Amino acid sequence: MSFRIFAACAASLLALSTATSWAAEPLKTSELSLQTGGPMPAEQQALGFEHADLKFKILPDKKAIEGEATLTFTAKAPLDKLVLDFDRVFTIRKLTIDGKALKPAAWTNPEGRMTITLPHEVAKGRSVTAVITYDGVPLEAKRAPWDGGFVWSKAPTGEPWIATAVQGDGCDIFWPCIDYPTGEPKLVDLHITVPAPLVAPANGVFKGMTEKDGWRTYNWRAKNPNTYAIALDVGPYEELTAPYKSRFGDSFPMSFWYLKGSADKAKGLFAEFAPMLDFYEQMIGPYPFRDEKMGVVETPHLGMEHQTINAYGNKYKKEVYGFDWLLQHEFAHEWFGNQLTNSDNDDMWLHEGYGTYMQPLMSQWLHGDMEYMARLNQMRVDTKNRFPIVSGKPLREDEVYNGERGPGNDIYYKAANVLHTLRALIGDEAFFKITRIAVYGRDDPKPGNFTPRYLGTRDYIKIVNQVTGKDYGWFFDVYLYEAAPPELIETREGDDLMLTWKAPNGKPFPMPVDVKVGDRIVTLPMADGKGRVSVGDTVPVIVDPGSKVLRRQPYLEAYQVWKKAQDDAAKAEAEAKKKAEAGNK
Repeated sequence: MSFRIFAACAASLLALSTATSWAAEPLKTSELSLQTGGPMPAEQQALGFEHADLKFKILPDKKAIEGEATLTFTAKAPLDKLVLDFDRVFTIRKLTIDGKALKPAAWTNPEGRMTITLPHEVAKGRSVTAVITYDGVPLEAKRAPWDGGFVWSKAPTGEPWIATAVQGDGCDIFWPCIDYPTGEPKLVDLHITVPAPLVAPANGVFKGMTEKDGWRTYNWRAKNPNTYAIALDVGPYEELTAPYKSRFGDSFPMSFWYLKGSADKAKGLFAEFAPMLDFYEQMIGPYPFRDEKMGVVETPHLGMEHQTINAYGNKYKKEVYGFDWLLQHEFAHEWFGNQLTNSDNDDMWLHEGYGTYMQPLMSQWLHGDMEYMARLNQMRVDTKNRFPIVSGKPLREDEVYNGERGPGNDIYYKAANVLHTLRALIGDEAFFKITRIAVYGRDDPKPGNFTPRYLGTRDYIKIVNQVTGKDYGWFFDVYLYEAAPPELIETREGDDLMLTWKAPNGKPFPMPVDVKVGDRIVTLPMADGKGRVSVGDTVPVIVDPGSKVLRRQPYLEAYQVWKKAQDDAAKAEAEAKKKAEAGNK
């Protein structure tokens, strides 16, 4: 995701400051607001986010919103100011602290980090409530969900079709918040006002709808939502709903909001919901938000893991593996992202690696090993190995997802193969126990005995070591904290095949390796990174015949070089053709 630096436009600010100036050029979003995560300011670390009551009025014709955010915090330390992340494009109409209106001089927001001087100090342990009334033209996404913001689209039937997707840029794109993974409010109430008869499904539990003077207000309540998972979705929706009967003995609603006119296709996708829940509840554990709903909404962008209202924009495509990968991947994030939330963006592989591993795992669950391995092999091909998956320091979101500056798609594809390798190394019982403890904080999750939790990479490694009773630091030091994969060097010494691990920076890597010698399989412990097996003139001799271990494969690297050259040539040819056609006009 590329981030742009914009200059403030004083003329626009003056125009936007009047209540009748919606047609004026809006202020530009700052570089700070286009970032999310990184080191958290001390002032925000001192806040416990108790409740966000958010009112939005959506004005499709103006691509604008009116908002009111009632934010309640508990002070973890004495406070004399509140520091919130909030896009400067919005005009603040009114701001109160604990019911007392503040003068405009009491707050500043030049670069998207809003600082409010409190009328009195708030003691540690006491609460403070800010009410911020605002309006403006929010950032419009150029290429959602990769570029964040609002998507103002039209349904095929002509009505407004609107969505937010702000993972890359943060919650501050449309409401004042703490734009960090650990900035979740404990409770969120949403009141979304839209032109009738449009529909606005959202996070959590539906609390009713009112209609007046051509406007509808939809009310929702959600517990512990990720800040970027709070979403607005508006359109001419119809709803499919049915109860899901869980293996844990209870039931909860499944709902799919789809565009009118798509009923037949929607019913086909909706039929995948229950089997998908069967898979996750059997392999991982109870659906975390069963007291709210399992929800999906059709969107004008590809998709996003918005909590209990997953965005789906895959256009009902069929694929060879028998289920919709996008639906299944985004739903994985209810466990890996919304229930288990990374402590920092640097730990994003816990969301995306596990979320991506769920596609081959479900293929294995449905159809067996062939499809499981086929998916993982394609992920190996798509791995770049340019940056470590984990840096060991706080990062902004773009420093992780941008493949020119960070691991990029390796947090998906490489991390999924790391999990495959870990599973093969320690066995299914330990692997899935580790996964349950990571997700739920316990090995015996049942509805009602767990709450959402934060987890970092080091926390995950501790769980692995505790469950296995062994120190697997060497495994993660190489696979997560180094860019290059380990290489297995093969040499012959008489009748023996000699194997030696070569890990980046000379790190120890005692990874056991299977060798198939004729019809028998020999497991070499490789305790000191070396092993030997007598093979003589036996054929075939296959190292790691089950493809258990992620390692450097020169033939894959050769293919990647060739494929890039092919893609670059095709791109250049297309650009030249486009340029020639433009010149002939």
